[in-house]
Amino acid sequence: MASVVIYTREFCGYCARAKSLLDSKGVDYVEHNATYSPELRQEMISKAKGRSTFPQIFINGEHVGGCDDIHALDRAGKLDTLLAA
Repeated sequence: MASVVIYTREFCGYCARAKSLLDSKGVDYVEHNATYSPELRQEMISKAKGRSTFPQIFINGEHVGGCDDIHALDRAGKLDTLLAA
């Protein structure tokens, strides 16, 4: 199973949708809640090459984007392949 890391913040509907998709696939992920942590937010922005919206998701160390991006990967049939790696 792939290593999945997701940067989130509280009260974020997009974060909830992304986590729900991962949960529905039985994926274990590491969640970094950056709501009250400017350091975590800066870490996320740096790893996501400037993207500052929440969530930002990484699979096996590769940035795959946010909520819309992960759902698009799922619709295209590519998410399961990434998660199986």
